[in-house]
Amino acid sequence: MNPLLQQIKRINKAYYTIADLEKLSESSRQSLYVQLNRLVRSGGLARLRGGLYTLPSRLANLEQVANALITPSYLSFESALSRYGILSQIPATFTFATTRKTTTIRLGETEVVYRKLKASLFFGYVEVKGTLIAEPEKAFLDMLYMILRGNAFMSLGDLDLKILNRRRVKEYAARFPAKVAQRARELA
Repeated sequence: MNPLLQQIKRINKAYYTIADLEKLSESSRQSLYVQLNRLVRSGGLARLRGGLYTLPSRLANLEQVANALITPSYLSFESALSRYGILSQIPATFTFATTRKTTTIRLGETEVVYRKLKASLFFGYVEVKGTLIAEPEKAFLDMLYMILRGNAFMSLGDLDLKILNRRRVKEYAARFPAKVAQRARELA
């Protein structure tokens, strides 16, 4: 087995940057790039995007990698609603809430969208298997907030809101702008 790959496997990280790999390698940067290209071609490593790598066994959990790439962030909006069964469709992208600038990146073949929320709205999430994810009620309110601001589009009729805890929706909605709180009360 490749010595660099052995070193990488000893470190339990979701992804590795060139800087991480330089610390593990005893080679020059140019030689490191050659090794990395060979490892990607042989299937020992997976290239997520330029300068970002992971082990193929970790590709199954791109949500965790995406969550770790931009912090703070948590899985929300369509992605969380789908996971909870509130939205029956399965989105093609992972969508995260963040307090940082709205941005879209690609991790391999997967698109990841980070939507900016005000810091005061950054709450209501839990950790599930190493990934931060919005609680069902919070994912619903995050989505409603973006729809009412014109930053997202979704037919609210597609949502199965029976799953939501009405008390928690009301409690969380009180922290959102009045327009969102009012619409949430009407829907829930």
